[in-house]
Amino acid sequence: MQIAKDTVVEFHYTLNEGEQLIESSKDGDALAYLHGSEGMLPGLESALEGKSAGDNFSITLEPKDAYGEYQEGMVQRIPIKHLQGLGNSKVWKPGMTAIVESNQGRHQVKVIKVGRFNADCDLNHPFAGKTLTFDVEVISVRAATNEELAHGHVHGSGGCGH
Repeated sequence: MQIAKDTVVEFHYTLNEGEQLIESSKDGDALAYLHGSEGMLPGLESALEGKSAGDNFSITLEPKDAYGEYQEGMVQRIPIKHLQGLGNSKVWKPGMTAIVESNQGRHQVKVIKVGRFNADCDLNHPFAGKTLTFDVEVISVRAATNEELAHGHVHGSGGCGH
């Protein structure tokens, strides 16, 4: 089966900026998404279109096709209690990435400065302004269930599980 609108795609990826490894799914679960539901970077989703299980490829995305251009002046003071994703650390520190819930959904932010009750955070995505190369291995492609289509996302392993 080829990747097309309303198929569930499961893939592994390695993400690099130039020669620097940024992240990889190879040591964990494959990523799963519903193709055509705008849940994937547009440039990566376009590159996946028409591929099948077992296909391997690389694609380099300019910022406009990935996480957008870096925008100056996107710093906001956020109450520390609203920062999520601390993990095993006890304290937020500059340079750490946090998740923040807003009216527009969940966003990754970068902590710049930490005070007693608030943190100054860069609202740009941590990969904004970066040219990124994805090495992709398509694991599986299947038709989405009616429930997944109705909800607009994948259920089960690799998906959101809602």
